[in-house]
Amino acid sequence: MSAAVCVMACGVAFAASAPKAASVSKSASAAKSASASRSTSRQPAHPLAVVYASTVAAPDAAGVVDPHRAFMLRDVFDQSVTRRLKVPPAEQKAYADRLQAALGAHVLGDLSGEYVVLVDRNANVQALMIYFRATPSDSWQIIGASPVSTGRPGEYDHFITPLGVFEHTPSNMDFRSEGTQNENHIRGYGKRDMRIFDLGWAQGERGWGKGGMSQMRFQMHATDPDRLESLLGIRHSKGCVRIPASLNVFLDHYGILDAEYAALIESGKSLWVLKSDRQITPWAGRYIVVVDSERKSRPAWAPAPGSKARAKMPAGADTGD
Repeated sequence: MSAAVCVMACGVAFAASAPKAASVSKSASAAKSASASRSTSRQPAHPLAVVYASTVAAPDAAGVVDPHRAFMLRDVFDQSVTRRLKVPPAEQKAYADRLQAALGAHVLGDLSGEYVVLVDRNANVQALMIYFRATPSDSWQIIGASPVSTGRPGEYDHFITPLGVFEHTPSNMDFRSEGTQNENHIRGYGKRDMRIFDLGWAQGERGWGKGGMSQMRFQMHATDPDRLESLLGIRHSKGCVRIPASLNVFLDHYGILDAEYAALIESGKSLWVLKSDRQITPWAGRYIVVVDSERKSRPAWAPAPGSKARAKMPAGADTGD
């Protein structure tokens, strides 16, 4: 992000750019945060007063950092992510339950104090949500939601996006897009400098032939901003999770999934993939959870791309991974 995009919440705000990344230790608190629906507008609001993540995450007189400040990123999300979904409160709760069930199945039922990304791969939903809870006794609360595109079966080398809990770790080092076009004139990883969140090799269900399972490289990344981003909300990837460019920047800049990357930095390592002006918070996470809500019809809050966007779908739109 270039100019400061910031929000006011509890009297303070996050800056979208700063001279140095902030990373301080986590701590627990007993208070609880209310949930709010997300805006559907694609126009970010005017920026408000600015403070840096290091200020927001500063400990109090007792040396405690209130983890409930993590919810301040809700407003940052609304002002910086241009493609958003307005998830009704009942649906937020239902997805929080799905998230908890998936984490519990992977012996992560007590996970708290860090952001988690949840993806519904269902063909009638195609949505990504960011959740947070301060302590294991709290309920998961939504930070924001956006449309995505996951694997579209039916053609060779196309996988159904795998279900499960995937750890984002430097063992599968991220990289950045060069912004180049493939043979179909599509920038598969989006414009130059977009981050590719690499989740390594995963077992995926083949969407062609007789089906079955094979290894696939599982990634989450931006897509062509001019030709494909307007199609987010329907399945048309080869198995990866395609996300809006503004969401890619948000995840990257605020280190939403960078807990293990931050640990390497704190140990003295230098990682070229991390930008010097990032604003990582104490609540950086590491898990991407993929579920399937098994919906039989499309909910009103997750609309499919309109006819104009579909009419402009380029040849080879599913080759952008």
